Amino acid sequence: MLSAPAKRAISATVPCHRYYSTKAKDVWKESHSASFYAAAKQISSIPKSTGVPEIIVTGRANAGKSTLLNAVLGRTTLLSTSKKAGHTKSLNFYAIGSEPAKLYLVDAPGYGARGRPEWGALFDHYVQNREELKRVYILFNAKHGLNQFDIHMLSHLSQFLMTDRGVQPFTLQSVITKADIIPIDDTRAIIEKMRSEIFAAAPLCLPPIVTSAAMNPPFGLDALRSNIADACGFR
Repeated sequence: MLSAPAKRAISATVPCHRYYSTKAKDVWKESHSASFYAAAKQISSIPKSTGVPEIIVTGRANAGKSTLLNAVLGRTTLLSTSKKAGHTKSLNFYAIGSEPAKLYLVDAPGYGARGRPEWGALFDHYVQNREELKRVYILFNAKHGLNQFDIHMLSHLSQFLMTDRGVQPFTLQSVITKADIIPIDDTRAIIEKMRSEIFAAAPLCLPPIVTSAAMNPPFGLDALRSNIADACGFR
């Protein structure tokens, strides 16, 4: 569990996030009703657009993506988790809120040594062509920091953040996970280092939100929920 000094160290290295707006609260008050919507293992099986805002979440295979997203949704088993990295093998769409859905959360396969070329092609097609996409969330494990795969993905995504006309089709948000498992005395230095590396690889990437789904209560989830709501226009 993060101590008070560790929390202060984190707060000193990341931007403050404002409180929920009324609209943001409305998005998440029925998050427990989130449901699986569709899975796409190939481009042709990506569901048709509905006009509802979408966000997609990616990260290296050990980033704790499914665990964090379950916590964000107030669930434990909606997104399947596994001790074996690389469990997600398709774009999995989840509808947030009771019908009609307020937004769709898309869980992408992890990248890195266990990634497959077809997963990357599927992800790229979605990111480059989905008009409803509002923000890409990229997760980094606090214990492991960034490696060459993370740096490559940040640089790769940066190519899509601005069109030739100077329009930004979506935004990129970094998220640090598993903050509870890094040494308390090193918290500030580790987060600062990760933040600097993220900025160096992708200057347009938004500064990291620091989280821990394992804490009781979880840390950083309200900031992440508010961020998602803002990205989707629920201000």
